[in-house]
Amino acid sequence: MTQSYDPKTTALLCIDFYNDFLSEGGKLWPMVKTIATELKLLDNLRTIVKTTREAGITVFHVPHHRWEPGDLQNWKNATPYQLSGMERQIFAKGTWGGEFHDDFKVQPGDVVATEHWASSGFPNTDLDIQLKRHGKEKIILVGLLANTCLEATGRIGMELGYHVTLVRDATAARTPEAMHAAMNINGPTYAHAILTTDELIGAMKA
Repeated sequence: MTQSYDPKTTALLCIDFYNDFLSEGGKLWPMVKTIATELKLLDNLRTIVKTTREAGITVFHVPHHRWEPGDLQNWKNATPYQLSGMERQIFAKGTWGGEFHDDFKVQPGDVVATEHWASSGFPNTDLDIQLKRHGKEKIILVGLLANTCLEATGRIGMELGYHVTLVRDATAARTPEAMHAAMNINGPTYAHAILTTDELIGAMKA
């Protein structure tokens, strides 16, 4: 099925574009570097964001919570991922690792959602209301990780009534098995389209 992306109703969700994930020297870059390099992730993200802006599609930044001292204190059910992030101060507020990658800074006209605490960009944030305020019905998900924040955001986006597009080579994961599960096993259960960067760009330009 050929996909189309009307700028009036489409949003690009840039999920967790932090230095800690996308830059050499980032705390989490080593764990995604192999797959990210193989897929040319950074080049694909640059191409997608550039084409998105040229097409008049709104860029939405969907950032993870930036850790601060005292986070998770007295939480009853923090997950192992959250506890590990706290211990390592992943995306720490006020640090280079917690800043957006230089190639993906916020620009005029972009929308920045409030920070999510776990995997999905929707619960306990203003992402849904921001999308609705801007008249968005289709969401294109790019960023990290494929099997955590991207998948969780896509699943809930579908439940909220959005048309969801995943991009195979505009995300990464720790292992090939995680990527396979995210794109080939779990993705088809909630996403309306799973494209490559080239296919997405073609649809945007069409």
